[in-house]
Amino acid sequence: MANIFHIIPKEDWLSAQKHGIYSPVSLNIEGFIHCSNTDQIIDVANSLYRSRGDLLLLRIYRPKVSAEIKDEPPLEAPMSGLIFPHIYGDLNLDAVEKVFEFPCNESGSFKLPSNLLDE
Repeated sequence: MANIFHIIPKEDWLSAQKHGIYSPVSLNIEGFIHCSNTDQIIDVANSLYRSRGDLLLLRIYRPKVSAEIKDEPPLEAPMSGLIFPHIYGDLNLDAVEKVFEFPCNESGSFKLPSNLLDE
């Protein structure tokens, strides 16, 4: 899979663009940036970001990411059988192929942007 995805508050993305690099709090606390594969985005969004209307979804081209990416189980559920991509370092912005608006719907849940995988 060439693309991975990251859910980000709009304010954090604007700050990353201003500084030329994305270095979220999770990088300092856990040592990596949480990402998802296409089929994991909605579950992650609905469990962690329900009812948030200030989000964006970054489509990241994996081969362009300068930092190491490890596919591994989540820290909070290592025996779950789930595997998520984690970026172990700052995200270089040129690896972000596209940015999508990612608001919740009226019920507070999310759906994938219709053009998520379009060029």
